[in-house]
Amino acid sequence: MQATQPRLSFWQIWNVSFGFLGVQFGFALQNANVSRILSDLGADLHSLSLFWLVAPIMGLIVQPIVGSASDRTWNRLGRRRPFILAGAVAAVLGMILLPNAPLFVAFLAPMLMGALMVALMDASFNVCFQPFRSLVSDMVPPSQRNIGYSIQSLLINIGAVIGSILPFVLTNVVGLENTAQMGEVAPSVIWAFYIGATVLLGTVIWTVFRTKEYSPEEYNRYKGLSAESNVEPENTPKAPFTVRMKEFFSLVVHMPKTMKQLAVVQFFSWFALFIMWVYTTPAITQHIWGVDKIWWDPAHIASVAQVPDAIVAAKGAAGDWVGILFAAYSVFAAVFSVFLARLADKFGRKTIYAGALILGGVSYVSFLFFQDLTMVNVNLLITEVTVPLGAVKLLIPMIGVGIAWAAILAMPYAMLAGALPANKTGVYMGIFNFTVAAPQIVSGLTAGWILSSVFDNEAKYIIVVAGASMLLGAIAVFFVKEHEVIGAEVADKELAQ
Repeated sequence: MQATQPRLSFWQIWNVSFGFLGVQFGFALQNANVSRILSDLGADLHSLSLFWLVAPIMGLIVQPIVGSASDRTWNRLGRRRPFILAGAVAAVLGMILLPNAPLFVAFLAPMLMGALMVALMDASFNVCFQPFRSLVSDMVPPSQRNIGYSIQSLLINIGAVIGSILPFVLTNVVGLENTAQMGEVAPSVIWAFYIGATVLLGTVIWTVFRTKEYSPEEYNRYKGLSAESNVEPENTPKAPFTVRMKEFFSLVVHMPKTMKQLAVVQFFSWFALFIMWVYTTPAITQHIWGVDKIWWDPAHIASVAQVPDAIVAAKGAAGDWVGILFAAYSVFAAVFSVFLARLADKFGRKTIYAGALILGGVSYVSFLFFQDLTMVNVNLLITEVTVPLGAVKLLIPMIGVGIAWAAILAMPYAMLAGALPANKTGVYMGIFNFTVAAPQIVSGLTAGWILSSVFDNEAKYIIVVAGASMLLGAIAVFFVKEHEVIGAEVADKELAQ
């Protein structure tokens, strides 16, 4: 007999996802600064997307493994929390080492060391991501699912705002240097990563010790599962690798239809997001600050005695402003997240999801129309800066990007959670990460070639490609059929069909 899962208070739901604020803080620092760091360490525009491939590849490998393991594991810390804590500790190590890659030049080339640390960070973030998603599904009853994922989206965006603007604040408020010659990393970026590592660990510890997961008996009762569904006896021999892989691929082949349909939407959405994260910095440096594309050519840079101070300063200023833009879309996403659950309840998840993606796609395309090199003084409350007017105008499309981002973080998971068998939620949430990782891998393999071969390294045009992709994602939303499932028995029947 399936028992009614108790409703959670607002603060209980908040605590479940609070650690995600810190994880996203670190992820935002990576998104806004890795292209900047790798460029300073010697990567050209074509190579940037290839270096960024380590992120989705780590997600593709790590999340299904962690999801499956957390489905079958329970110890004194619970079911999901051990993985969240372990991932946070490893991510902190990567965040400390990445901006210090030049210090290891005696052992590895700085660019290679940087790439390895990006891989470590991404693997660790992914160890955290999937258990956090599953923790909401585990702890929040179906009637509160929209609000559960909306609060998670809100916290993600709060972390993203702070993480994105931190290098800018450290430069323009604290006074740290934001420029670096080839082979070095700016001091403001180094200290931003130190602070981010501290915040990440602190917020994850808060969730781990302020959230009490259900015992196996309680979980089984609330999800309508048998006592043997989730926990393997300690003396149970491990199945051979080939058997486990066969079971895994069987789950992939027989995934719920809703999951397959959402995969198409995810492909176009994350293809676009990957382009934004990789190429916003060079796009606005060229398009808004007027820096010639030759300053992303390592051969040209090597042919001059030193990169001119004006170019270094423009790159530094543009890199800082990318943090402001990314923070802006996260602010708009956080605001939209507050209303997201009510809008989804009133108008339907599909309508809100598709509308958000349309706004995002149009916003990317509009990047082309905001070029204005006129220098203006901007009061940001915490400081004043002088930037091109076009940079200020780019805050307008960030509204649409933020709304799309909020929907991408919440709607697919809210639509998917009800279609998954309760005893396989973790592994299916991990498998669902394929729909996040695969499009980024495709984007990483193709975007650099498109940029160099089709657009002659004019980075603004690759942002337009991102817009077209997100518009296709909006169309795909209307082909998704939602299906609510309660308990494991009904879900398993659908999987067998």
